[in-house]
Amino acid sequence: MKRKRKVSKALFILFALLFAILLIKQVMQVPHTEKVSTTIIQPDPFASVKKYSSTLHDELAQYNLQEYTVVLIAVMQQESRGKGGDPMQSSESAGLAPNTITDPKESIQYGVKHFKQVIAYGKEKKVDFPTIIQSYNMGIGYINYIAENGGKHSEELAKKFSMIQVEKNPDLYNCGGNKENFRYPYCYGDFSYSAKVTKNIEALADSIPTLVSEKHPDAF
Repeated sequence: MKRKRKVSKALFILFALLFAILLIKQVMQVPHTEKVSTTIIQPDPFASVKKYSSTLHDELAQYNLQEYTVVLIAVMQQESRGKGGDPMQSSESAGLAPNTITDPKESIQYGVKHFKQVIAYGKEKKVDFPTIIQSYNMGIGYINYIAENGGKHSEELAKKFSMIQVEKNPDLYNCGGNKENFRYPYCYGDFSYSAKVTKNIEALADSIPTLVSEKHPDAF
């Protein structure tokens, strides 16, 4: 009887080992699940301004300046990200209080007119194109200042020009009293405006290649 029990126990152990071996083989044969790669589509930061591309192009075409469409899209991006009723922030250039204009089409009309004036005056004074861009923000007076100081824009010159205007009216140009404002104490305009718009132009080059290729934006 004891011999039979030993044989039965041995057989049980043998079958258990065989079962375990078969189970391990099956597990090893199961293919590894491939990792599923997911692509996250980032929202287009220029989506709101691109919807005004045709309007800007057509308005510029009236002055034969359509080659600067991307430049004005980049300007709008910097001014408002394409939001609000005055996306070109052109109320002040029209001689009105800030945000008086509430119709985007009217805003574009005045914005393009302002750009036409600064680019024409910039050509006359023979300043570089970054000065033209900066003048959209700081006004035609900046063109005169750069023309008298070498003809080429720099943030250092923009700061000096800003400070001249601040000293003329310190109560108005004080960054709202916020000394944490990155512009402070150069609170007239944005001394980094030209660099920011240029960066927008470069970013737009990939998404609107046909308009960019019409003519290099700094070509006079």
